Amino acid sequence: MLHRSAVVARRLLAASAPCALFACPVLAQVSDPADQGGTIVVTGSRIQQFGYNLANPLVTVSAETLEQAGNVQIIDTLRQNPALIASFGGAQTSGSNANFGSVGVQLLNLRGLGEQRTLVLVNGRRHVASLAGTAAVDINTIPTDLIEGVDVLTGGASAIYGADGVSGVVNFRLKRDFDGLLASGQIGISSRGDAGQRYGSVTFGRNFAEGRGNIALSYEYRAQDRLSSFARERTGNPLKTFGIVRNPADFPDDPAVPDRIPFNDLRYADSSVDGAVDFDVVDCLDDGLCVPDYTGSGKVYDRGLLLRSSGGLAQGGDSTPLAGYQGDLQAANRVHNINLLSHYDVSDAIKFFFEAKYVKNRTFTLSQPSFDFFTYLSPDNPYLQDRYAGIADTSQGALVTRDNFDLGVRGERNDRETMRFVGGFEGAITDHARYELSYTYGQTKSKVLLTDYRIGDRYWAAIDAVRDPASGQIVCRSTLDPAANINPDNYDAPATSFTPGAGGGCRPLNLLGNGVRDQAALDWVNADVRNRAKVQKHVLSGSINGDLGQFFALPGGPIGFALGAEYRKEKSAFRTDPLLKTGALADFSAQQDESGSFDVKEAFAELSVPLLKDMPFAHNLSFGAALRLSDYSTIGKTTTWKVDGVYAPIPDVSFRGTWSEAVRAPNITELFAPRNGGLDFIGDPCDPVYITEGTQYRAANCQAALSALGLSPAQIAAFNPENDPTATVTLPGNSGGNRDLQEETARTWTAGVVLRPGFLPGLVASFDWYDIKLKNAINTATAEEVAELCVDQPSLDNVFCANISRDPATGYINGWFVQPQNVASFRTSGADFKLNYRFDTAKAGIFSIGLVGGYLNKLEFIPTPGATVDVDRLEAYYPKWNATGDISWTLDRLTVNYGVSWFSKTRRYTTEELAANPDLSDPKYFRYKEKWQHDVYVAYDVDKRFRFFLGANNLFDQQPAIASADYPVSYVGRYLYAGAKITM
Repeated sequence: MLHRSAVVARRLLAASAPCALFACPVLAQVSDPADQGGTIVVTGSRIQQFGYNLANPLVTVSAETLEQAGNVQIIDTLRQNPALIASFGGAQTSGSNANFGSVGVQLLNLRGLGEQRTLVLVNGRRHVASLAGTAAVDINTIPTDLIEGVDVLTGGASAIYGADGVSGVVNFRLKRDFDGLLASGQIGISSRGDAGQRYGSVTFGRNFAEGRGNIALSYEYRAQDRLSSFARERTGNPLKTFGIVRNPADFPDDPAVPDRIPFNDLRYADSSVDGAVDFDVVDCLDDGLCVPDYTGSGKVYDRGLLLRSSGGLAQGGDSTPLAGYQGDLQAANRVHNINLLSHYDVSDAIKFFFEAKYVKNRTFTLSQPSFDFFTYLSPDNPYLQDRYAGIADTSQGALVTRDNFDLGVRGERNDRETMRFVGGFEGAITDHARYELSYTYGQTKSKVLLTDYRIGDRYWAAIDAVRDPASGQIVCRSTLDPAANINPDNYDAPATSFTPGAGGGCRPLNLLGNGVRDQAALDWVNADVRNRAKVQKHVLSGSINGDLGQFFALPGGPIGFALGAEYRKEKSAFRTDPLLKTGALADFSAQQDESGSFDVKEAFAELSVPLLKDMPFAHNLSFGAALRLSDYSTIGKTTTWKVDGVYAPIPDVSFRGTWSEAVRAPNITELFAPRNGGLDFIGDPCDPVYITEGTQYRAANCQAALSALGLSPAQIAAFNPENDPTATVTLPGNSGGNRDLQEETARTWTAGVVLRPGFLPGLVASFDWYDIKLKNAINTATAEEVAELCVDQPSLDNVFCANISRDPATGYINGWFVQPQNVASFRTSGADFKLNYRFDTAKAGIFSIGLVGGYLNKLEFIPTPGATVDVDRLEAYYPKWNATGDISWTLDRLTVNYGVSWFSKTRRYTTEELAANPDLSDPKYFRYKEKWQHDVYVAYDVDKRFRFFLGANNLFDQQPAIASADYPVSYVGRYLYAGAKITM
């Protein structure tokens, strides 16, 4: 997809992702299952266990927490968990940030290792993916009102649930045995009167057969309004939209002067919404002296202040502002979610269960306009003559550069339909053993509609206008000369989507001026491009779990066990529109159909060994182990395992730890994606702006690469693509899958302590350390990363340089190829901590105080063996410290909660950039400011059946940092909401 501005999109206006991180005001209610007594079934084990036996650092977000957070979008609450702070949603999947086919999705990213390494479960079972070729689950498909709790588990998941959970598991546990009627609703809006959200839900359930059966039906509706970047001054008003760019007063470079400083009113130099028109065609094409003479409206062109080495930017003038250019901050989203939950117990030995789900999700976003770059209009173009006759020499024709807001801003609409069915039966074999057999089928069908995309041959035919000598009317040249190639100066190829001639339908299109186009011409030129996708998942599973108590017991109790087998098959297909498949669009490279499938057969076993219990200095001592053997049709056999242990010398203190190995098999897209064309931004690492921001090898490698092309020393000394507008647009390249991929492997250990001091009832505190090493990781570098990695290695003899091509005349990058490889490694470590304290007073009510937080010790990425370590710790969304604290008070029917969400400063620039260039900017811009968000929630129970509530998130309206659209806080600003719940 052809998009504008590498530097701006990636470095100036925003961090690479949104930060809709609303505070969760009731994290005193975020609990660990170990806080609960009795026997429970927990995420991360198939064995029934006592609370003290839980070795995994499992954190649960309760249904009450989700309700009181005030967020219609569940992900905004879950991102308060330290492990999920880097999850995707909001601006990341809206506007120009949205990837093809993924508008409006909400994806969980555990530990910052990527959504592809986060396994999402519902009731302990896999959920069908929402995006073709992946295992990524859109959280929009989860019914909010049916959630009983959300369990977040780090490490040890692959041995229990299979591949994909190398960073951990997020399990949504849904309510069971719902008896009665529950209706709830909520509306919310920003304090600026936009970004509205609405929610409504009705659930009806009934027990029958004297309580042996239950059936519940639920309908839920969620809506989120589209929010344009023009709706916020910091992103839509040129005078209040800032970027941090090259300092024009710092040439030559002075180490005492910042290289980059904030500028407002930034614009794309020499490109205008009504056209930047250059009549010196020969000078431009032959000598590169391309300077607009007039706007498309006929005004003498004001270039503003040209900003050298800034990626083709200017300040002020007639050029197109960056403000508002990147499209929406928030996609429109409408979700209809229907769920059926049922079970019937014939006896203790046979219990049938059945679940069904249907979700319809419609999303829409506007991205950015198409643009013309040095489009040539011939001297006989009547629009050119009519506009400039008598004020300019049109004998050479003209070159027009414009941003086509008036031709229809490109958009994308995604309609996703998800169905999921789970059926099976379970029961007791003996008093010490149970069985379960189940079958799960899931399917997601998607319609991906690209709106207002130009059909290439039609567009070039329409702008090649001439005057019909017979009628005097302005017509398309192809109408008068149907045998010739279309627009030889710009396109020069036969028509493919229409038949030239009098009946071809071509209508002339005027590019000179804003809003002067003919709607009939626009309707003929633009197309809505329809693509379809289908993802299917089949899972057949059987297991037995229980204990060996009928044979013997250890001092701590009987040994628990689970064993079973599973068969899983996944299929994915993406079918592209014929216009897209044939490369007929002017702004989108040809995309071929993608399809693939795999299956896996697995056997698994798990043990829980309670050695000691209720003994001096051994209130509890236990360990566990799990093993899974898998055989994939794509990568062959894999083995995953886990060992863990818990030791509580006294009831007040328990220590826990795990050690595990997990795997992730490559997904369908990584394996089977066809070789497709693409367009991407590349800020040339050999440009003077960036050459000091890499490794110690970059400068020498750049010199060698440019010399090898045949550039002279003088050309190399003058090499500066960032100062050439022709080099700062998207560049063509290719991408594809890799059928030789193998599994990636993660080793994880965790260690923690849980405190429940008997002298202070109601207080629970925990601290857990985690360490994850991921080797042989599958990594698909971006075109930008490939270009950087090429020159940042010890020599040019590496796989990355083979995938970057340069123009031998200019040295500019002119092509790229990316595909996934098993070359990367990741390392992350840190700590999670929480403290909950609840106490009741005689007259003042019940108080709950909570704190949940995280410490990030390490987050490193090595793109290939021997490469320089990329330190991501302290970059956006990876703060060193983060915490959410709250205090909740309940008195009779009134509940009030006040919460604060915070994380520490993060870097605007990478460690590598600052190490190579200490004067990159003023030090006060090295880091983004801290996040401080205050939330309040108030609820009143009119009676036992009716509750009314209202609240505000981001109460004090904290704003994003300078030169950022949505970081460290959301673009929404202060958000107000109110709602009600009825239970009968």
